[in-house]
Amino acid sequence: MKLLAHLLVSTLAVLIVAYVIPGVAVASFWSAFVLAVVLGILNTVLRPILIFLTLPLTILTLGLFTLVINTLLILLASWLVPGFIVTSFLQAFLFSIALSLVSSFMFAFLPGKSAPQ
Repeated sequence: MKLLAHLLVSTLAVLIVAYVIPGVAVASFWSAFVLAVVLGILNTVLRPILIFLTLPLTILTLGLFTLVINTLLILLASWLVPGFIVTSFLQAFLFSIALSLVSSFMFAFLPGKSAPQ
C-alpha cells in the first residue's frame, strides 16, 4: 500500500511539474505513472552507478554534478517512456529540480510518517 501511495504521489508531482515547466509534456496520467515507475527504477539502479563512476567530478564540484546526473536520467526517461517529451537539456534540468522540490513537499504530507524528534 505504501508503494502505491508513493507511486501516486510521484505521478501527481510529475503531472504538476510538467504543467509548470515549458518544454516538458506528459500525454496522459498513465504516461506520468509509467514515468514515475521508470524514474524510480533508474534512480534505484543506474543513479548509484553513475555517481560512483563520476565520484571525482562530483567531489570536485561539491556535489553539484549530481544535478547533471539527474538531468541525464530525465533525458533517458524521456527516450524510454512514450508520451513524455522533454525538448532540451535545460528543460530537463529545470524539470529535475522542480520535480525534486514538488515531490519532497508532497511526500512530507503522506500519512504514516513519524514526526522528527
